[in-house]
Amino acid sequence: MQDSPRYVKLTDSLAASPQIQAADMAAIAEAGYKVVINNRPDGEAIGQPGSDELQAAAEAAGLEYHYYPLNAFNYPGDDLARMAALFDDSRAVFAFCRSGTRSSNLWISSRTGDEQEQARQHAQQLGFDVSMSMR
Repeated sequence: MQDSPRYVKLTDSLAASPQIQAADMAAIAEAGYKVVINNRPDGEAIGQPGSDELQAAAEAAGLEYHYYPLNAFNYPGDDLARMAALFDDSRAVFAFCRSGTRSSNLWISSRTGDEQEQARQHAQQLGFDVSMSMR
């Protein structure tokens, strides 16, 4: 991920990242991640790699790939429990969207009780806009 934006570790086993490229998958795997979650809808921006291309690259690098596209209209999506299970997986998870904000907000929304507020404060301290998770 030499030329790609840096990711931010939300927990010891979860990172949120801006848009990645198919060529980044090998480096993500080398960094120890096992699962990639794409929270960016296909076609959101010109030149953005499609989910099929990213999935093929992820699988070629030995990564498990999940496509869970979000935008302001469908946030937090239709299967928040599945995302919570992935975020809580013992394997290292790498989630991305355009800027990392949707992915971090999804993680916050997947938390319950006091854990949700702690996650919100943590993500905000890391520089994320956490307003989506307040819905």
